[in-house]
Amino acid sequence: MTIRLLIVDDDPLVRAGLTLMLGGAEDIEIVGEGADGREVPELVAQLAPDVVLMDIRMPHVDGLTATERLRTRPGAPEVVVLTTFHADEQVVRALRAGAAGFVLKDTPPAEIVAAVRRVASGDPVLSPAVTRQLMSHVAGRQPQPRRAHAADRLAELAEREREVAVCVGRGHSNAEIAAALYMSVPTVKTHVSRVLAKLGLNNRTQIALLVHDAGLLEDDTI
Repeated sequence: MTIRLLIVDDDPLVRAGLTLMLGGAEDIEIVGEGADGREVPELVAQLAPDVVLMDIRMPHVDGLTATERLRTRPGAPEVVVLTTFHADEQVVRALRAGAAGFVLKDTPPAEIVAAVRRVASGDPVLSPAVTRQLMSHVAGRQPQPRRAHAADRLAELAEREREVAVCVGRGHSNAEIAAALYMSVPTVKTHVSRVLAKLGLNNRTQIALLVHDAGLLEDDTI
């Protein structure tokens, strides 16, 4: 499968570097470039990318706003945000908005290629350690109403679905969840799909953030 990729960054040198870097992968096709978030809706409509590699900081419409707008659309492509900071609150906001993950601009080329491939196949970009580091970064800043709201939302799940959601929050893969909860991998996938549908979420990272907001990971260690 060829992955159709759209690159959005206001720095032409960054776009050129990413195009050179990613264009060499046999399974990735750079279908277009954008210089600002306000161009994203039209570019996505015209080019039908599978993945958008999106800078967060842009002059007119930033990547966060562009991601929020894009991910509300049916059939929207996955979004990977680009940033220079790995513990940036804007990154967390982008993940809450539906971005599948993020990569640092100084990430080695092979890792960026791997991130695009993972997102296109439906897997999260972030490692469990990085996800937990991000969530810990904002842990002390979550208002009590957010915790209560998260807990109420998770209460909508059946017991097995809730167990799967907590495992997702811990960064476990489907195979690891299957082993921990004594179920098959297809059953785990079914539960994850049901959790996403019931909670109106886009991806596993949003499940992890919700579980974290509810305070269900506070006694865990990375």
